[in-house]
Amino acid sequence: MSIHKMIAAHPDVDHLNEELATAVRHSMFCALLCTSCADACVAEAMDMRQCVRACLDCADICDATARVAARRTGQNVAIIRAMLETCIAACDGCATECERHDHEHCQLCAEMCRECADDCRRALPTVH
Repeated sequence: MSIHKMIAAHPDVDHLNEELATAVRHSMFCALLCTSCADACVAEAMDMRQCVRACLDCADICDATARVAARRTGQNVAIIRAMLETCIAACDGCATECERHDHEHCQLCAEMCRECADDCRRALPTVH
């Protein structure tokens, strides 16, 4: 099953916004990777408090963004746009923090955050 298909099947969707659906999909993935990275950071011997915080904040924001943007009943363009913008900021911040560390989990998290931020940037002008 794909989130693209699920959104397209909604009775209020007359055409699928592919960019937004992709942002929803990657926001879900990013939330999970950030949560996993935060957990791995806790297990590291060095102080990773800031990285844990960045990852958990990003995970929560990505999860909320995916949930809000996947809703198609009615319209709330201002909120969807605000969520996408917030997701971009959280992902960019988390990626920057994770890139400071040589841990593989941090590098993977940073890569996913950059992808998610890019997808949200592509979706933003399509939401109107």
